[in-house]
Amino acid sequence: MIRLGALGDFVQSFGPFAAIRARHQDARITLLTTKPFAGLARHAPWFDEVAIDRKPPFWDVPGLLRLSRQLRPFDFIYDLQTSARSSRYFLLAGRPPWSGVARGCSHPHANPERDFMHTRERQQEQLAMAGIAAFPQPDLAWLTHPSETGPAPPSRPYGLLIPGAAPHRPAKRWPHFPALAKELDARGLRPVVLGTAAEAPLATAIRQEAPSAVDLTGRTSLADIAVLAAGAAVAIGNDTGPMHMAAAVGCPSVVLFSAASDPALTAPRYPDGGWPSILQVPDLARLSPRRVAAELPQGHRRVPV
Repeated sequence: MIRLGALGDFVQSFGPFAAIRARHQDARITLLTTKPFAGLARHAPWFDEVAIDRKPPFWDVPGLLRLSRQLRPFDFIYDLQTSARSSRYFLLAGRPPWSGVARGCSHPHANPERDFMHTRERQQEQLAMAGIAAFPQPDLAWLTHPSETGPAPPSRPYGLLIPGAAPHRPAKRWPHFPALAKELDARGLRPVVLGTAAEAPLATAIRQEAPSAVDLTGRTSLADIAVLAAGAAVAIGNDTGPMHMAAAVGCPSVVLFSAASDPALTAPRYPDGGWPSILQVPDLARLSPRRVAAELPQGHRRVPV
């Protein structure tokens, strides 16, 4: 299988990973992915081996030869990335039986409307055209066991705040998380802030409004995010990878979208395919904390995993 990233896309492929594993129970399955996701993938039950794609540029002949050697031994390749890059790997692999969108491949996703489908349905249709009709709900118990080295979840009920987004996508950032943290605290939910170290100033602003908030920015692995989400009453965040992880483990989620992306194509989904609460406005600065707070669940309702 080929799935290079990003985080949200990788999480959206949990279902296809499980479906391919179920279809090929006796096969030796390798995942080709990028370094940020290799550690997580090695703990998953779907792969016998995880290979790293260093994504060599086209002028790096030795790098391309190494990649070609990685791709050559396989009897069948499922390209879940379906990008221009991964489609070029069809030639590097020697044109094996292939599910994807590479020109001339044996099992193409032959739907001209595929780019207008949500990732979940698009991948399911792609695999159906390759002969995989059964999509069991993936068992994520391996992902939600607390780690000895990860941060411990708070002892009191808590809600996750995920205020970050890609640095080059400022339009995807909602600016009112401090006010929402104060509302969570008033409802008896301790705010827990997740994100990279770059989100530390946001966490500081949140703690100024809600001193009980826990700042975990820069301190969580991908698996830690899943563990924390599995115990949270709710997760609220921008259109970013960790929100996909939260929804994937069944955490009730509220996801905030601007006009910069389309939730019909990319929104997080629950394990059963259900949709989280989605709020989309053209300009996130105009989305009030009161409107977001109205979407918060009244109890600790979870989606079965």
